[in-house]
Amino acid sequence: MESPSVLLYLHGFNSSPNSAKAQAMADYLQACEPKIQFVCPQLACHPLAAWQQIEQLLQQHRQQKLAVVGSSLGGFLATRVAQLTGAKAVLVNPAVKPYRLLKNFLGEQVNPYTQQRYFLEEQHIQQLKDLEVTELSCQQRLWVMLQTADEVLDFSLAVTEYKGANFTIEEGGDHSFQGFEQHCAAILDFLALR
Repeated sequence: MESPSVLLYLHGFNSSPNSAKAQAMADYLQACEPKIQFVCPQLACHPLAAWQQIEQLLQQHRQQKLAVVGSSLGGFLATRVAQLTGAKAVLVNPAVKPYRLLKNFLGEQVNPYTQQRYFLEEQHIQQLKDLEVTELSCQQRLWVMLQTADEVLDFSLAVTEYKGANFTIEEGGDHSFQGFEQHCAAILDFLALR
């Protein structure tokens, strides 16, 4: 019997598998594509530890067809997955050069979903730099979904960063990507997991 396909969902900074988009994707799969295995880990707070988790999952599911959806900082990490594995990826309001933005967040953090307290330090900014894909060659396998009124990230940075990828750019919206649940079917079509 063939192993089920895997959809790996990577949440963003200070987020969790309980975020609205992760839940929308899980609900859609349960209702419409129950054969697809949904994997959505609670990622570690620090970048290198989060990447090590992702590497373990990739190893664990290496015999299965896998694709990835990443939101914000998860989009940054999903880009690395796509580049290194040949998987297709959907990036939702992805963070571009997040080490620049997160410099403003150094110090104590509290994840609003998990209530976990931790410290973001300079070494973690360096970890993000080390994880960046500097020569992107997987654009054809990427679908970048942006909303222009994202209050956290400048969407135009992603337009430049992912030149050559597939794009959906919606006027308005916000960083949470309003109406994400309406795109779940199209996302699965693009990822070709069915």
